[in-house]
Amino acid sequence: METQVTSLYNREHKDRLFKFIFGKDTEQSKRWRLQLYNALNGTNYTDPDALKINTIENVIFITMHNDISFLVDTEMNLYEEQSSRNSNMPLRGFLYFAILYQQYIAENKKNLLSEKLVQIPRPKFYVFYHGNKNEEDSWKLHLSDAFYDKEKSNGDFEWTATVINLHPDHNSTLNKNCTPLYHYVKYVSMITANRKLGMEKQEAIEKAVDQAIKENLLEGFFKINRAEVIGMCLTEYDEEEFKRVCREDGYTDGLNDGLAEGKKKGAHQKTVEAVKKLYSNKIPAEIIADSLDITIQEVEDIIKEPVTL
Repeated sequence: METQVTSLYNREHKDRLFKFIFGKDTEQSKRWRLQLYNALNGTNYTDPDALKINTIENVIFITMHNDISFLVDTEMNLYEEQSSRNSNMPLRGFLYFAILYQQYIAENKKNLLSEKLVQIPRPKFYVFYHGNKNEEDSWKLHLSDAFYDKEKSNGDFEWTATVINLHPDHNSTLNKNCTPLYHYVKYVSMITANRKLGMEKQEAIEKAVDQAIKENLLEGFFKINRAEVIGMCLTEYDEEEFKRVCREDGYTDGLNDGLAEGKKKGAHQKTVEAVKKLYSNKIPAEIIADSLDITIQEVEDIIKEPVTL
C-alpha cells in the first residue's frame, strides 16, 4: 500500500502571525504597528499613515515571511520574529536591507554615480525572539562576529540586530506600552502552556485561539481570523519541528552543506534519508521540499520508495 503524502501546510497561511497582526495594510494593523513603533522608540506619533510599509517576502529563508519594514522620518525599520536563537540575524538583515535600499534609491530616483552624496534612511533592525525566562530582556548581535578576521576589522564595518525577548516575564514596560504586543505574547504563551499539559499541537493552538476569543484579545481579531490564525500557527510549528529534527540529526540550516555537496556528486542517499526522517516526524511535504530545494513530487517519490531490508 502506497504512503499518501498529506499536509496541514497551506500556502494561504504562509504569512507569520506576527506579520499578520502588525504588517497588514488595514486600519487596525496600522494602529497596532504605530503602537509597537512608539513603544520601541519612546515616541508619541499619532498618525498611523506616517509609517510606510515596504515589505519583502520569501527572499532568503522559509522563516522570512514575517518581516515588517517601514519608513518613518529618516529611519528604515525592519522587524522579524524568531522562535529560536540565530546568530546569523545581522547577516540576514544586512542582505535584506540591501534590497530595501535598492528599492528606496530607485523609487526616489537617486543617482549613485553623482558626485553629490546620496543620503539614505538610517537602518534599525529588531528581532522579536520567543526566548526563555533565564535570558536577558534584550541584546545586540553584530555582523562583525561573522568575519573570518574579526580582530583585524577594527570596527571599520558593522551591522547590528537588536533582539527583544518576548518571554512573558521579560520586557514588561514594552508590553505595557504596546497592548497589541502584550496580547500577542499572551496568546503564544497560551499555546506553550497547552503543549506542556500534553496537548497535541492542533488542540493546543485551537484551545489557545478559543481562549483569546473569550478574553477578546486584539479587539476581536482572533474571532474574525480564527481559521487563518490556526493555519499560520500550525505552519510555524511544522517549521520549528523541521529545525529541531535538523539539529538533532546534525544537519545545518536547510541541510544546505551536506545535501548540496551530495547532489553535486550524484549522491541521492543523504537527501532520501533527510526526507524520510523529516516526514516521519510529521513535517509537511511542502516544507520539506521548500527547505531542501527539491520539488514536492521528488518528496512524494522518496516517501513512496520501498524500504530496503
